[in-house]
Amino acid sequence: MHGAGNDFVVIDCRDGAALPDAEGIRRMGDRHFGIGFDQLLTVEAPETPGAVASYRILNQDGSFAGQCGNGARCVAHWLVRSGVTDVPAFELDSPAGVIRVRRIGNDYALGMGHPRFAPAQIPLLAEAEALQYFLPLDGVTHAFSAVSMGNPHAVFRVDSVVDAPVERWGKAVQAAQVFPEGVNVGFAEVLDRGNIRLRVYERGVGETLACGSGACAAAVSLMRQNLVARTLAVHLPGGTLMIDWPDDAAAVTMTGPAVWVYDGEWRDD
Repeated sequence: MHGAGNDFVVIDCRDGAALPDAEGIRRMGDRHFGIGFDQLLTVEAPETPGAVASYRILNQDGSFAGQCGNGARCVAHWLVRSGVTDVPAFELDSPAGVIRVRRIGNDYALGMGHPRFAPAQIPLLAEAEALQYFLPLDGVTHAFSAVSMGNPHAVFRVDSVVDAPVERWGKAVQAAQVFPEGVNVGFAEVLDRGNIRLRVYERGVGETLACGSGACAAAVSLMRQNLVARTLAVHLPGGTLMIDWPDDAAAVTMTGPAVWVYDGEWRDD
């Protein structure tokens, strides 16, 4: 499956099926010798009353991720397409808490929760919360915003996402000791108050065609600085996501597509 080009293998583990080990996940995720994916998603039995199912997220390197908005939409679509639920609104248990889902035509709107800006909640090693922090990159000090959307994000505003040093800075920021649990690194170009372009270098994966939590992180970071409107179209290489954050006390809503590509059986022999 994919959400705006952010692609996934989805495994039904509701009967308690065991996941492959980290090496097996790496083999499965290899785009030349396996299936290829940005993340692997598991669909599992619900953990809270009222939820339809729960899910977990594993990166290409076998590590667990805390949240994935594009993945959550794909899990929602998998549940609908598989006949597990046919209601227009339902809840999912995610690694970051309960996700509320609404079907809107062929798209899904997700309640992504409240962004967290306190350094200890990201986590980020900083003395106090700020709109911007600073890191030396390529011999020059650059400003970035930091936020958790259930997973840590650093957001750099750039003049052009085409020319942004995504891989070089992405690796450098992920290696910086100020993010003790690693970080997803976004590069945002403001087009106007209603539109931005975004590229994201994800923790445990590398650059992806889309990142739902990264779109939320970039949007709320720019909204806090009054650089964009509170409803924002985020244009990623794989497609467009709509982000709504009515005010600083509100939860974030993300709306976008989810596409079933094919299904099959993995034979590791």
